[in-house]
Amino acid sequence: MLELTELKKNYGEITALDGVSLRVREGEKVALLGPNGAGKTTLLSIALGLLSPDSGTARLLGRPPREALAAGRVGVLLQDAGLPDDVRVGDLVGAVAGMYPTPSILADPELEALAGRRVLGLSGGQRQLVRFALALAGDPRLLILDEPTVGLDVDARRALWRQVSDRTVVFATHYLAEADDHADRVVLLSGGRVVADGPVEEIKALVGGTEVRLTLDTMDEPGLRSLPGVHAIVIEGTTATLRTGDSDATLRALFAGFGDVRNVRTSGVDLESAFVSLTGKGA
Repeated sequence: MLELTELKKNYGEITALDGVSLRVREGEKVALLGPNGAGKTTLLSIALGLLSPDSGTARLLGRPPREALAAGRVGVLLQDAGLPDDVRVGDLVGAVAGMYPTPSILADPELEALAGRRVLGLSGGQRQLVRFALALAGDPRLLILDEPTVGLDVDARRALWRQVSDRTVVFATHYLAEADDHADRVVLLSGGRVVADGPVEEIKALVGGTEVRLTLDTMDEPGLRSLPGVHAIVIEGTTATLRTGDSDATLRALFAGFGDVRNVRTSGVDLESAFVSLTGKGA
């Protein structure tokens, strides 16, 4: 469905992509994650034929990107895509759908409620819903979405993901919980390179261990760091989060050595923790 091979792209002295390869199979939901400047938007732009790589190749549905897009089997939602202001929503969606051999109109009550309104008067979230409807207008086999749920409320986000449940989707997002909930696979970019690629649980397992969250009135970072099993620690005021490879040993030593410890909770490593550990940055 999507095949990128050894993509390289520089902007002057800045390396946006440094030999990135990616293959997406039919039916996959692939989340493209990375901190700002990781190369996500550049990668998607090359995949869509909007930008030429310095080297490497991109193919959609076995074709050069522009040929695949012209055939109408790829739906696209870009973060900065504009919309004509002086047109009614229903007319716009209907006109775009009518350009495709297999037109498809998004069945969504909120979109239907907007049909008679002009784009100019829509909120940011409503505009995003219209963009999504346009991405689906040709009943595409492959969807490429850049920050698809920005500005949408919880119900609209859930509705969006229901609409794409039977399609191949590649999406870039800063909502890590969204990637955790809806992606079959995560591709993590940092510094223009792929630093991790695999199922969500596999990405979490790369970091491994358990997180122990606790409260101390008098924070003793050296003491906490020296607890058995602890290999990372984050302190925020009177709250500390420990990442440990041996939670049983950590907890025994914690309760033995810190009489004022309270609010102790343990959990498996989530996708956000894995993201920070693997990239060294927040989302």
